[in-house]
Amino acid sequence: MVGRERERRDRARAGGGLVVAGSVVCACLAGAACSGPESVAQGAEGGDPVAVLHRAADRLVAAGSAKTRTAMEMASGGTRVTIRGEGVYDFGGRLGQLKVRLPQDPAGSSEHRPITELLAPGALFMKNRGAGVPDDKWVRVDTASLSDGNLVTGGATDPLAAAEVLRGTRKAAFVERTEVAGTEVTHYRGTADLARAARAASDGNRKALAAAAEGFATAEVPFDVYLDDEGRVRKLRQRFSFSNAHQEGTVEVASTTLLFDFGAPVRVRLPEERDIYAGRISAEPGEAVGGKD
Repeated sequence: MVGRERERRDRARAGGGLVVAGSVVCACLAGAACSGPESVAQGAEGGDPVAVLHRAADRLVAAGSAKTRTAMEMASGGTRVTIRGEGVYDFGGRLGQLKVRLPQDPAGSSEHRPITELLAPGALFMKNRGAGVPDDKWVRVDTASLSDGNLVTGGATDPLAAAEVLRGTRKAAFVERTEVAGTEVTHYRGTADLARAARAASDGNRKALAAAAEGFATAEVPFDVYLDDEGRVRKLRQRFSFSNAHQEGTVEVASTTLLFDFGAPVRVRLPEERDIYAGRISAEPGEAVGGKD
């Protein structure tokens, strides 16, 4: 892949003529809300759980980077599928790289090739996306233009965006002290408001979260989050819902993000303009990765 190193990312330019309104999610398709009274946590930082969760994204930025695993479970019309991803993320530079794997087609055909995703401020780049895009080309998506703010579109929730949703926490309660992958953590359960999160988010996520607040069926996001003793997210499970473009009803999405190996090296190279597909693609959430036929 021809590209630039992270320190040159400010010179990246968008590919021309691309129109993308959605992508991976629901290609394969076609929780209960957990909130509680505010209470004092007997865990990592103590104090008001709402205040603790408002600071969670800042603790990740201070940590620098981490490895991540993601899972996105989608249910609609009796069909349930899971998309999985794995990669690294630089919270300071807001850059990440994931390999996202789609499940088999309902007919049982061979597995899709993994989609390589690059997460950058205001943009999502995808390779092996399908839809007639040449194998050596990238698709660039302006995340602020997506009705879900890229919380769902890529088949994986941007780790920093997921944490910034917690800035909109309205209600939260301490659940228990437990472990995640051998690390002692504090489990909180609550509900966040996307519009409130957008107002408190960093510049890079503000527009995307505001779009999600308008585009989802509800701006309320139930969640379960597990923080280590430094206040960093180790596991975050959030539940989203949006209208299905192809049939009545909504698509219910449970997105899980695991973070580990903080401080891991991250090297992300964004594609050159000449490597970005300039054709027109139109795909709404709920359609196949390949876009419209």
